[in-house]
Amino acid sequence: MAKLLIPISNGFEEIETVSIIDICRRANIEVTIASIENIEVKGAHQISIKADTLLCDIEGKDFDMIALPGGLPNAFNLAEDELLQKTLKKFKENNKNIAAICAAPYALFEAGVLNKNYTCYPGFEGKINGHNYIQNQDVVIDNKVLTSRGPATAMTFALEIVKILKGQEKYEIVKEAILAKNC
Repeated sequence: MAKLLIPISNGFEEIETVSIIDICRRANIEVTIASIENIEVKGAHQISIKADTLLCDIEGKDFDMIALPGGLPNAFNLAEDELLQKTLKKFKENNKNIAAICAAPYALFEAGVLNKNYTCYPGFEGKINGHNYIQNQDVVIDNKVLTSRGPATAMTFALEIVKILKGQEKYEIVKEAILAKNC
């Protein structure tokens, strides 16, 4: 079974986080929500989620992909968390898939794992220097790094994760089941 790690902190973007979790679980991907702070984490719009574990407690576990939801101050928290930054670098070193949406590509940039081509929430490209911001695509894939723009692109982003981890057939099955016509 494919395994996905979703690190979060206070201020996470709820639509992005829940979309990734829901769509990936529909595709039979094992999803682990790992907080960098407390087990109960409050989103940017005051919706709480109970994480499965703390990031510090997953050392040694093997994941196929890591996906960072955006939201503020979540994106800054992820960019400043030493353990998460080390985790991102390990994923890159091991040639594993990395994904981030909204403001979270900033955390990838801070870890030095963001590839040249990316997208993000408009305005955050100014914080990411020396890279090729693609503003007119909802999802950008550059080698093993997947990025997306924001809440309205979360379903497309989550479906791309399914396609990467489970293949085109599972992607089509889930896409059809959720009535996603334009993803």
